[in-house]
Amino acid sequence: MKKPNKKNTVNLFFSAFLVLAFVVCAHFFSNFALGQNQVLSNVIQLFVYTVFGLLLFYATRVGDGKPVKRFSPITLIIMVLPALYIMIASIASGMPLHDAFVVNESSLGLVATLAAVVFGYGIPYTFLSGFEIAEEENESEKKFVEGGIEADIQDVENEEESEETSENAEETETSEENTEE
Repeated sequence: MKKPNKKNTVNLFFSAFLVLAFVVCAHFFSNFALGQNQVLSNVIQLFVYTVFGLLLFYATRVGDGKPVKRFSPITLIIMVLPALYIMIASIASGMPLHDAFVVNESSLGLVATLAAVVFGYGIPYTFLSGFEIAEEENESEKKFVEGGIEADIQDVENEEESEETSENAEETETSEENTEE
């Protein structure tokens, strides 16, 4: 594992500070939400924990290079959609399992809270994953093991390129001869 440089250390510190500051803010928002009606209280709490999940995603996705964009339907199906269902069921009193996700009329259960964090983390994780490290100039050259499949493929590509080059050279010579006549 490579030793982090000063910039990475500072970024990690600010990421940790951001998460800790949000935990304090989340406590105040949760206390504010307890004074509201049931639906609004649950919506505020779910929103706060969803934003916390987004911050966790940001804080854990530190790396070199550019972000890799991709779409992961498995993450969407296994992680995001069940979390979304739990969040909706904790708000709507008529849905199945509502009583399992809500502790009392104005407080979410642990499962609903964790589902909101998973939802916040899962949405960007469905579309982004890690970082792509740029290759250095020295490493960009292809290195083959002697006699390997890669070497055979490279030889075939080189032969095709040389055949195309020789054909182009012959065509050029014949077209020059035709123009001279």
